Amino acid sequence: MGSYKYCMCFTRKFLWSAAQPPADVREAFAAHAGGAAQMGADQLQRFLAEAQGEAAATLADAERIVELLRRRHHLPSVLARPGITLDDFFHFLFSGDLNPPVRSQVHQDMKLPLSHYYIYTGHNSYLTGNQLSSDCSDVPIIKALQRGVRVIELDMWPNSTKDNVHILHGRTLTSPVEMIRCLRSIKEFAFCASPYPVVITLEDHLTADLQAKVAQMVTRIFGDMLYYPESDSLEEFPSPESLMNRVIISTKPPKEYLEAKNIRDKEDDSHESGKVSNDEETWGNDTADLKALSTSNDKKEDEQNGDEQDEEDSDDDDDDDDSAPEYRHIITVHAGKPKGRMRDALKVDPHKVRRLSLSEQQLEKLAESHGPDIVRFTQKNILRVYPKGTRFNSSNYNPLLGWMHGAQMVAFNMQGYGRSLWLMQGLFRANGGCGFVRKPDFLMKVGPHGEVFDPEASLPVKITLKVKVYMGDGWRMDFSQTHFDAYSPPDFYTKVGIAGVPADTKMKKTKIIEDNWTPVWEEEFSFPLTVPELALLRVEVHEYDMSDKDDFGGQTCLPVWELRPGIRAVPLHDRKGNKYKSVRLLMRFQFV
Repeated sequence: MGSYKYCMCFTRKFLWSAAQPPADVREAFAAHAGGAAQMGADQLQRFLAEAQGEAAATLADAERIVELLRRRHHLPSVLARPGITLDDFFHFLFSGDLNPPVRSQVHQDMKLPLSHYYIYTGHNSYLTGNQLSSDCSDVPIIKALQRGVRVIELDMWPNSTKDNVHILHGRTLTSPVEMIRCLRSIKEFAFCASPYPVVITLEDHLTADLQAKVAQMVTRIFGDMLYYPESDSLEEFPSPESLMNRVIISTKPPKEYLEAKNIRDKEDDSHESGKVSNDEETWGNDTADLKALSTSNDKKEDEQNGDEQDEEDSDDDDDDDDSAPEYRHIITVHAGKPKGRMRDALKVDPHKVRRLSLSEQQLEKLAESHGPDIVRFTQKNILRVYPKGTRFNSSNYNPLLGWMHGAQMVAFNMQGYGRSLWLMQGLFRANGGCGFVRKPDFLMKVGPHGEVFDPEASLPVKITLKVKVYMGDGWRMDFSQTHFDAYSPPDFYTKVGIAGVPADTKMKKTKIIEDNWTPVWEEEFSFPLTVPELALLRVEVHEYDMSDKDDFGGQTCLPVWELRPGIRAVPLHDRKGNKYKSVRLLMRFQFV
């Protein structure tokens, strides 16, 4: 008898019930099929237009779906039934490729200057792991480009014999990779995921002769792919459309390298002699922080320059130096760092555009004191935000503060993972995943009295998003039978929420469904939104564990303004953002 009980317990974990259509799906089928057992293509077209908000859906679109469903059921056209059954209809709705939550095509205006777009931006793109001791390689660069990242950062240092250029995180234990290898990989994979431009941001630690060598290398490798303007500086950035299949360079002009190097040399001498003043520490940078392992600069005043300044960035005023003219010539986006008062660094020059870089901590301070100035600056110029130097494990920060203030390049460690990176991946699922997402109109407008968007302002609710979580499926295909629990099926629950401006940010969760590989929740949540244009829908599935930390069962983030209304299949991703083969939720989105 004991062995019989054990057998029952053992087989229990393999039991699962096939997913059944929820009541809303049955009702929608019945309503549009007119009570018949099958739904014709014309009836499916009406469902798409009326229930799914796809007013542009044609009869040909519906016929294509019907034909795809027939093929999946291996039905020859001559033997195929005239329409689709309830099971076919449910299969269509629960199919991630046939019925996704956001569109897969580029649909935004791509003819505006680069400053009008959020751009998918990487930080230290060559690192395989942590910021202190991981290998440098072209592999993470390739992976980033395959995901649609459009801004690749390379830190250039002389090699040991000072006659060639290596890419590495300076003054750390990271092992170098040759620059030419990185450039060749960028050329090969630049447009595998998107035809829109790739920006290479160069952090420059080179002498003039090596700068000249880099210019030759870049020009030779990219050839006609490389874009640079005829004039030395631009009054307005070109558009993503005008730069399709082109590569552009962003770095500081050569003259400022010499100035920055002299300052660094003096600081290094002071460090060695133990005579570092507070003022000199205020002018620190990422790598100095890595050495000092200190965040004491957080407490410095706004007017004093920031705590982890990238060494690539120096002010680009009065750049009339000819020490490396061929290097200067290939720079399209001139970079700079704040000098003197922070507010002065945000001044807009009507005759010249540029890129300014701030650490995440500098941005936080500046947003508190000069938020409107940041928004005005980003209407014409480019702002890059990068992780603080103490993020040794390649973690990331909340990107929303940068986006709310119009920052185009919110630079992330793409080799890490976590909720911040999920938000980054979520934003860039917009606009067909092309790596450029147009900023909301209100971030580009100035009112009659000079006023601009204030993310902290108390605003009325503009729209309410209603989210219904029907059910989930696919874990039994993508996970081992004992992954979540060795002795019984998993106990799943779903967390649903909004990341956005402070007033809109919240998280809710469903009840726990015990012992089921295909959990059915049938729960609806409402999210009143004051700024839906900056809202991301967060979805996470977890498996409840009474005695330990809940297990992870998948996640996704989706741009609210891109959600397709109606009943949709929502594919889930793992912790690093890789899409599972089968795991998905059936959800409904309504805007009220």
